Amino acid sequence: LTMADLIENYPGLPEGIAGFSLIEKLKKQAKNFGLEFYSAKVDNVKLEDRESNIWQIKAGERVLRSFSIILAVGAHPRKLGIKGEDEFSGKGVSYCAVCDGALFKGKDIVVAGGGNSAVSEALYLSRFAGKVILVHRRNRLRAVSLLAERAKNNQKIEFAWDSVITEIIGKDTVREVSLENTRDKSQSRLACSGVFISIGYVPNTGFLGDLIKLDDYGCIITDQEMQTSKTGIFACGDCRAKSLRQVVTAASDGAIAAFSASEYIDRLKGQSYGTE
Repeated sequence: LTMADLIENYPGLPEGIAGFSLIEKLKKQAKNFGLEFYSAKVDNVKLEDRESNIWQIKAGERVLRSFSIILAVGAHPRKLGIKGEDEFSGKGVSYCAVCDGALFKGKDIVVAGGGNSAVSEALYLSRFAGKVILVHRRNRLRAVSLLAERAKNNQKIEFAWDSVITEIIGKDTVREVSLENTRDKSQSRLACSGVFISIGYVPNTGFLGDLIKLDDYGCIITDQEMQTSKTGIFACGDCRAKSLRQVVTAASDGAIAAFSASEYIDRLKGQSYGTE
């Protein structure tokens, strides 16, 4: 969300809203209900007491103890994994158009990807760039038709179809990229000052180890109640294995996870509606 320039598909906000602004509103609303915020890296999650079902979370300087945990750890941008990507990160390579787009005013920019995020980034970057070239491995976009049409009708956006970036080249900063055609394997080079990579996200689940079941992509497997493979641990949002990742589905997941966790704790205490 912090990388989204404009959220247009969240219910009740017909004019749209910047991702960061939406986060601040959600945070303020949560504070009004007494939520405590504590910023720290989670180092370890383990079952402290099997008999009482208490979980222990080591985070920064604190050890938190709880009957239940909701994992809402999100995801981070997926890398291309090519030569020059890490070398020029912050020197022309970016994963956030909103963060860095204004630095490329009047310059030619390459965007890698063909989904909603990539097309949204290309549209945003067209405000600043002299030209935006969208590089996609297929001959049509995966983005929803509304975004795809906007991009195709934007005079600043061009398309490099059936192509992938194989190398990012430069000296002190990015100067060009190498492309390979996915059909005939032909090679070419494209001059540019920046490369924005938007090819999906990787769930932030590495710290969990083998604590709970993950799918082949590292996403947390849950049932419809957001229950993971370990009783008492729930998951929601982009870290969960599911078909649609949007703000509205993450909010829905969160509501279900919170309700399920509350019901679980009530059952542990013998206070659930079904036990009365």
